[in-house]
Amino acid sequence: MRSLFGNHDKAGGPGGSGERIPRHSSGWAQLLKHLRTQESLRILDIGPTSSININYITSLGHSIYMADLAEEASRPEWMVAGEDGEPPHYDVAKFIATNLSFSGRVFDVVILWDAMDYLPEPLHVPVMARLHEVTQPGGQMLAFFHSKNIGPEAAFRRYHLTDSEIVEMQLSGSQPLLHTFNNRQIEKLLEHFSGTRFFLAKDTLREVVASR
Repeated sequence: MRSLFGNHDKAGGPGGSGERIPRHSSGWAQLLKHLRTQESLRILDIGPTSSININYITSLGHSIYMADLAEEASRPEWMVAGEDGEPPHYDVAKFIATNLSFSGRVFDVVILWDAMDYLPEPLHVPVMARLHEVTQPGGQMLAFFHSKNIGPEAAFRRYHLTDSEIVEMQLSGSQPLLHTFNNRQIEKLLEHFSGTRFFLAKDTLREVVASR
């Protein structure tokens, strides 16, 4: 089994190379207020390892675990041959069991970022169902969704947290943008969460905070 999560006792890499671009995030601003008023939360960060995120979350007294789903999902090993002339298909069950198994841990906060936009379509519903399952009742999830494909500007990025309403974006990996979502599709994807709040943004990212 490939381990894709780590706690704050393990050092993390920079999570990308190149310039970090600041972006205002109303969703992160709301989540930050929650993190500042709670103690000893478990945070699941879906993305390339960021030492900045590890250090910041632990400085608030919380623990952080990481799972880079987009990079893992692009590996050819998840495609299996079809039987009786059927085309190859994505081994969804194996992917979930390998990459979203947390040894019984559940999380108070999930920071999904825009990972769903870079996952193959067969993973959308199962991954969201699994994230719902490992989120504590009353927990929160922050997610970004691209509303349109703007070419190179939609390249896969690592998001770094700051102690303000700003997150910093940094190029990380070469995964192509596979999907864009409208509001109705996002609501459908999050239908098992008890509530969702959308935030307006000036760019092509929609922000949503969903409550478990």
